[in-house]
Formats: sequence, C-alpha cells, structure tokens
Amino acid sequence: MKYTLKMLRASKNWSQVTAAQKIGVSVDTWGNWERKRSFPDVPHIEMIQKVFNVAYHDIIFL
Repeated sequence: MKYTLKMLRASKNWSQVTAAQKIGVSVDTWGNWERKRSFPDVPHIEMIQKVFNVAYHDIIFL
C-alpha cells in the first residue's frame, strides 16, 4: 500500500506539530512536505521511514 505523509501522520493521530518534532523539522517544513511544496532530503526520508515504520517505495512524495 502507498501512503502520503498526511496519511502516515493521521495513522498515528498526530498533529503536524508532533510529526515535525518526531522527524526533527519545523512545522512549516512538515506542512510544505504534506502540501508537496517541497520534499524531504535523504536524512529526513530515512527518519520518516524509521518513525513511521514504512519503506521508501511505499511513501508518495509527488
């Protein structure tokens, strides 16, 4: 199954603030990723995979 960042966040019932804190970015950065205005770099993608226990190829970034 494929997941957007918003779907991953909602699956844990987290706010954007909580998700941003867990990944180590600002709320604005997380929000921009969710709205596809910008994209995470490799270290942040790795953190997203770890925090949400999901493989890279299962995350929809576009």
